[in-house]
Amino acid sequence: MFTIERTKNDSIIKFVTNEILTEGSFEYNNIDDAKNSKLVQQLFYLPFIKSVFISANFIAIERYKIVEWQDVEMELKAMIEKYLNAYGSVFNKEEEVQKVAIQVYTEVTPNPNVMKYVSNKFLSKQRIEAVNLDEAKEIPLAKELFKKYPIKEVFIAENYISIAKNDDIEWFEIQNDVRSFIRLYLQEGKPIVTENYVPKEVEVLQQTKENRANDTVSEEIISVLEEYIKPAVTADGGNIMFKSYDKETKKVEVVLQGACSGCPSSTITLKNGIEATLKSVLPNKISEVVAING
Repeated sequence: MFTIERTKNDSIIKFVTNEILTEGSFEYNNIDDAKNSKLVQQLFYLPFIKSVFISANFIAIERYKIVEWQDVEMELKAMIEKYLNAYGSVFNKEEEVQKVAIQVYTEVTPNPNVMKYVSNKFLSKQRIEAVNLDEAKEIPLAKELFKKYPIKEVFIAENYISIAKNDDIEWFEIQNDVRSFIRLYLQEGKPIVTENYVPKEVEVLQQTKENRANDTVSEEIISVLEEYIKPAVTADGGNIMFKSYDKETKKVEVVLQGACSGCPSSTITLKNGIEATLKSVLPNKISEVVAING
């Protein structure tokens, strides 16, 4: 069993046990550092984990300030204890650990209708979206969610699932049940998508490929979106895709997905964030940015 200890740095807490975890000390700053510990790798799938330090009888974790410790510390404690109860060590044994303890926690987004469910398990390199049951036919996880809950959109990327609820229900009515369902689904190793699934992002790129031929401005726009815009949008449970650029009017069209789609604050984000950034980085090349909900 672990106890939680505060430190002088409010970004760091310690999980302390009366057993010796290691004779040395190990510091991890990203998932690539943690090749000798699947537990630490699981921790880094959580977006608020900045660094992990293991020494003697404690695990110290530093957070990014996108959450408060009181909101997540008990789940982290349970996650660490469950892993050690199952595998006996924070470090990998010679044999591969086959079954991992799945954790899922909820995170609010700027869109009040969308909840972000974050897992310590990597879900997909693709950006997966379905806005109804028909679109979910090649996305088994989304298909089950649509059948079970009153929702209108599922967006899956990396280690999180953004879900948009119907307007006639409040999140407190289904939030915990959805969380339990997702955790069990992932724990059982069920598929996220079938082999036949084609992401909308691929479809959009295919549709605009001819328009982008010999168009250096479009490539510059895509680079700016990828480097400056997409990380922030992803952190809020959404995604942004380039759709088109009109050389004559200098108008840019983008597609918003996940929590960004239909968000009440998306217009402000579009004008004050996306459009302002593109105009600043690409002066005299952008007149306006128009968003299309995915």
